[in-house]
Amino acid sequence: MGEPGTKHEVISLEDLEAAGGMRTGRKHVLTILVENKPGVLTRIAGLFARRGFNIDTLTVGPTDDDHLSRITLTVDGALHPIDQVTKQLHKLINVLKIRDLDPGDTVARELALFKVAADGAARAEVMQVCEIFRGKVVDVTKRSIIVEVTGTTDKIEAFERMVLPFGLGDMKRTGVPALPRRRGET
Repeated sequence: MGEPGTKHEVISLEDLEAAGGMRTGRKHVLTILVENKPGVLTRIAGLFARRGFNIDTLTVGPTDDDHLSRITLTVDGALHPIDQVTKQLHKLINVLKIRDLDPGDTVARELALFKVAADGAARAEVMQVCEIFRGKVVDVTKRSIIVEVTGTTDKIEAFERMVLPFGLGDMKRTGVPALPRRRGET
């Protein structure tokens, strides 16, 4: 047998998990229906922090019921630890429902604001990039423009790469709200 990880050695799933876990690379989009009470978000974020998860995006908003809020967060993780965290989330008193949305069956969007240096000839080029990405110019000054872009995380990142050479003054991004495509699911 050769060195671990070479073509000659087959590593079992148990060995891989024992060696430090198996990362799926999958972004988990969790929607959590909670009672609208002080401290709920802190307890949920603390649970993820204690388990070593970094929350990539987080959005919180009201539902049609004033007593309930919906938290949508994205994390990158292995399948086993996500299951453990969701089980522990169910134990929190103000958590009513949790759903790990299937990325292939989910509509997810993000909004970002970009302040781009754009004076003189550069302004026309930036405007062309905005048009390609269906960005909306929401503010204009002599030296810069602020553009609103809505779409997938990949689209937001691609727009950022395109305007970076012009001079990116600032950028703000929202979390990722998401809905399942199938009817009746939360």
